[in-house]
Amino acid sequence: MALKKFTFNVAKNDGYARLGKITTHRGPIDTPAFMPVGTQGTVKGVFSDDILKTGSQIILGNTYHLLLRPGVETLKRFDGLHTYMNWKKPILTDSGGYQIMSLSKFNKIDKKMGAI
Repeated sequence: MALKKFTFNVAKNDGYARLGKITTHRGPIDTPAFMPVGTQGTVKGVFSDDILKTGSQIILGNTYHLLLRPGVETLKRFDGLHTYMNWKKPILTDSGGYQIMSLSKFNKIDKKMGAI
């Protein structure tokens, strides 16, 4: 996927602190930003409309947890994470690398299927 319009501009500095704005094709994000966590494609117990009412401009997801649940096939059926979550604004997903290592004792490795 080609990276679409993405910029970061510093609006103001005060020592080591700064205010900025990230601009993405899904919308702007003022920084610093509060990001509700939608680990498995949902912010638990909150509707997307209610998240919008908090002024949140972005949601954080975890790639490892998304892989486990809801899973790649489910996300494909919804044509991606934004549709699955009913969220039109930006989503930041981390790699899930910490979870892969810290939860490795719970994983089974199948040579044909990969990590399960």
